[in-house]
Amino acid sequence: MAINRKVMAYRRANGKVGVRNHVIILPVDDISNACVEKVAAMVPGTLPLPHAYGRLQFGEDLDLHFRTMIGTGRNPNVAAVIVIGIEPGWTQKIVDGIKETGKPVQGFAIERRGDLQTACDAARVAQKFLQDASEIQRTQCDFKDLYITVKCGESDTTTGLSSCPTVGNVIDKHCDAGFASFGETSELTGGEHIVKAKAANKEVEAKFTAMFDDYQKLVFDQKAGTDLSESQPTKGNIIGGLTTIEEKALGNIEKLGKRTKFIDALKPAEEPKKGPGLYFMDTSSAAAEAVTLWMASGGVIHLFPTGQGNVIGNPVEPVIKLTGNPITVKTMSEHIDQDVSAILRGEMTIDEAGDQLIEIITRTANGRLTCAEALGHKEYVMTKLYRSA
Repeated sequence: MAINRKVMAYRRANGKVGVRNHVIILPVDDISNACVEKVAAMVPGTLPLPHAYGRLQFGEDLDLHFRTMIGTGRNPNVAAVIVIGIEPGWTQKIVDGIKETGKPVQGFAIERRGDLQTACDAARVAQKFLQDASEIQRTQCDFKDLYITVKCGESDTTTGLSSCPTVGNVIDKHCDAGFASFGETSELTGGEHIVKAKAANKEVEAKFTAMFDDYQKLVFDQKAGTDLSESQPTKGNIIGGLTTIEEKALGNIEKLGKRTKFIDALKPAEEPKKGPGLYFMDTSSAAAEAVTLWMASGGVIHLFPTGQGNVIGNPVEPVIKLTGNPITVKTMSEHIDQDVSAILRGEMTIDEAGDQLIEIITRTANGRLTCAEALGHKEYVMTKLYRSA
């Protein structure tokens, strides 16, 4: 049964629902970061998103770059966008992609104008965008309108027993009528047969299988006398009791719920378009990269189970972190939004923990800052597929 709740959120011109109201200053490329930061310094309250890429990329790598840039601006948590690039062509392409949503967006190119003139011109528009955004009111929206994304990090033995099943419980309750997405392609290794069985049909299973097999081929093509030691599983995973990637995968898969099937397999940063339900996205397992990809696909709240403790945040999509590890709760309490260690003591059921997490999601959607937001964690990390030209 769908979650029958209301949240106070932002209904955008294209009908999508966001839970934050950012005016972002978005660089097309790495050499535009300084100009972007000048604009943000002149107009406090705007959100600059510097990154490391955007020059001499090509092919699918360039396509992913544009999907991520445009998707960031299209995210429902964004009210308006200033786009700044060195050249006008790519800048305008990103502006045009964002403009389809109906939100205010304007682009500026630095060539033949320089940083100072560009920053001054962009700041004047950014100031107006920020003032206009400040008048946008939260309105009553359905919980089902929230696009929720999920990933775990620094997993240990407690993760698959408590925090991941808690997220899975929420997915089962939400995806009857709402949107959600999971991924972490590498961290499904050894449990991919279980994921395949959760595909809604053979077509979706085939899309997932092709993405997973492509990852496997990359690993073995690049092996060259080494393996994934210290990458999958990480040293933190091993210290936490997960000695193989298969053990890690089985805990990870608990986030998918018990009865929910996934209805499509998405490329990185691809927007889900087949209606409400659960989606797989082909993502890195690196936390900052993966959450950035989901944010660019339109995710407005991210659920992040952790064992040993992870501090990840995102500047646009709030990250809610939960753990069942009592040591992590004690030593990293400022990073933990939900303590589910009571599950391991037999004092709380997974269903009760799921209901508690739904309450936390509701409060976050209504405007309460997550721990990562309050601590200023704004990890915006692009995914790059191969070296530049």
